[in-house]
Amino acid sequence: MPNGPIRAMLVITPPTGGALAGQGPEDIVFQLLWILLIGFVLGVLAKLLLRGPQSIPWWLTMLLGAAGAWLGNAVAGWIGVAHTSGIDWTRHALQLGFAVLLVALVAPAWGNRRAGR
Repeated sequence: MPNGPIRAMLVITPPTGGALAGQGPEDIVFQLLWILLIGFVLGVLAKLLLRGPQSIPWWLTMLLGAAGAWLGNAVAGWIGVAHTSGIDWTRHALQLGFAVLLVALVAPAWGNRRAGR
């Protein structure tokens, strides 16, 4: 490995801010697994709340649920209800609502894409 400024540019440093700052690799892996688990639960709940079959694979269900959780957290922070003194029911409702919306939008498109083959 080269020395001097070039070596400094090649060394990858962890981020200094954000949710994952100051955490070790094990913590980051655990957090990512937790995000995927919550995404799967939200995605399955969204599929259960929607009428009719949603013929999307489990991995897409998980990703849509995780995206719904992310959007719900963002909106909850924007309107000031992300952290309350008790259970954050409004934040959880927003997360589930966005997961339902995403599954409702993506499932028909996925079915049409699959039927076109």
